[in-house]
Amino acid sequence: MTDNSSQNLQNQPLELDALKTKALDRRLSIAKASLNIGRRWATNSAFGVFKSKEQKQLAKQAFMKEQAQYLANELGKLKGSVVKIGQMLALYGEHFLPPEITEALQTLNSNTATFSWRIIESALRHELGEKIHDFDIDPMPIGTASLAQVHRATLKPTGEQVVLKVQYPNIADAVDSDLDLFRQLLKVTNAVPQTRQLDDWFEEIRDLLHHEVNYLLEAKTTEMFYERLSGDDRYVVPRIINEYSTSRVLCMTFEEGLSIGDERILALPESRRCRIGQASIEIMLQEIFAWGDMQTDPNFGNYLIRTIEQQTDTKLSDTKLSDQPVDQLVLLDFGAIRQFDTTLLNIAKRFLLAGFYHDRKQMYEALNDAGEHYDFFATMNEQVKHDMVELFLLASEPFSLPSHNPTIPKHCLDNEGNYIWAKSDLHNRVIGLATKSASSKAFSIPPKEFMFISRKFIGAYTFMTVLNAKTSAEKLIQPFILV
Repeated sequence: MTDNSSQNLQNQPLELDALKTKALDRRLSIAKASLNIGRRWATNSAFGVFKSKEQKQLAKQAFMKEQAQYLANELGKLKGSVVKIGQMLALYGEHFLPPEITEALQTLNSNTATFSWRIIESALRHELGEKIHDFDIDPMPIGTASLAQVHRATLKPTGEQVVLKVQYPNIADAVDSDLDLFRQLLKVTNAVPQTRQLDDWFEEIRDLLHHEVNYLLEAKTTEMFYERLSGDDRYVVPRIINEYSTSRVLCMTFEEGLSIGDERILALPESRRCRIGQASIEIMLQEIFAWGDMQTDPNFGNYLIRTIEQQTDTKLSDTKLSDQPVDQLVLLDFGAIRQFDTTLLNIAKRFLLAGFYHDRKQMYEALNDAGEHYDFFATMNEQVKHDMVELFLLASEPFSLPSHNPTIPKHCLDNEGNYIWAKSDLHNRVIGLATKSASSKAFSIPPKEFMFISRKFIGAYTFMTVLNAKTSAEKLIQPFILV
C-alpha cells in the first residue's frame, strides 16, 4: 500500500515477536505477576490494621483499583487469548466481577501491538507452503486483534484484492493454559469470589475461544451468512477463498467500506442513515429470532458501511449493483457466532412481543414461563418480578408501538412516530433502573444466553446513536413476531 512499509513497521510501538508467546514464558510472567499482587496485598493489609472502618473501606477501594490496573497492565503484555479473556470478562463480567476489575479490563487494547512481518510471513509459509507465492502481500497489517492480524494482498493469478487473516503463532494451543493462568491471576487479587457462576463463565469463554481460533469453522460460518444474505443488496459478506484457507489462515475477498463514525457517513442525508440503521437492526433481529446464530462481539470494527458513491466510483469484485443502489452494511467477522436453541429463542420472542405492545401482563406471563427453564427467573419473588417487568419494558422502548406505549418521551419520536435513538438517553435510563433493581439481594447472575443478547442490544443502541438514525418499530418487529 505504501513504499515505506518497512520503515513504518519499525515505528510501531511494539512488535509481537518481542512479546511472550511460548507457554513457559507466559507461565513465568503470570507467576511473577501473581507474586507481586500477593506481596502488595499483604503489605496493604498490614498497613490497614489501625485504620477506622470508613478509612479501611476507602483504602480498600483505592487499593482494589490499583490492583485491577496492575492486573490489566500485566495481561496487556502477553496479548493472545489472555487479552481476549480479559476483554470478554470486561464485556460480560459486570454481574460477577467488582467494578474496579471490569473498568480496568476495559482498558485492554488489542491494537497496541502487531506481529512483525518476519513472524507473520513465517506463519503464512507454514500454513500455505508454495501457495504463498500466489500472493503479493502488504507487510503492513490493516487490522490487528488479540488473536490475529489482517493483511491486504493481491491474488496474482486473478488480480483479485483479498485479505489474509493470520492467527498468531501458538495462540490456539495456549487457550486452555491461558484460561488457567488467568484464573490463577484473578484469584490472587482476592477481588473475585470463586463461585460456580464464575466457573460457568470461564467454561463459556473456553468454548468461545476454541471457536474463534478454528478458522475452518469460521470459514463455514462466513459462507453460511454469505448464502443467507446473498439476495439482499443491503448487506455484503466477504467471499471465502477455500483454496488458500486453513485452520490458522483465512483468505477472503477484500471489502471496501467506511467505519461507522467516519465523517462521510455522518454527513449522509438522514434518509440514507436511517435505512442503514434499519438494516443494522434487522440483521440483529434475524440473527436472534430467525436463525438462532448471533454475532456475540459488538465491536464496531466488525462492521463497515459501503456508500452508494463507493459502489459507483470503485470497481469492487463482489459489489451488488441493483437498478437502485443502496448503501450497504459490510459484515466482516464471524468467529464469535453463538448458537441459541429454540427454547431460548421462543422466550426471547415473547419478551419482544410484550415489549412491542408495551403489555405488562404479557411480560409478567413471559417471565413466569421462562422460570420453567431458567432458575434465574424461577427464584424471583414478586417484587423482583415487578422490577424486571419494568426493566424489560423500558429496554424494549425502541421496539414498542408508540400507540401502545405512552411512556416514550415525546422528544424521542418524530412526527411520523419513528424512534430517535440519539435523543433517547436510553442506555443511561436502563442502567439507572437496573441499578435500583439490582440492589435487591434476590437478584442472581442472569443466564449467560440473556447476557449475550443484552450486550447485543446495547451494541445496537450505541451503533444507532453514533449513526444518529431513526427506526420504525412496526417495520422492524412485525416480520419477526407475527409469524
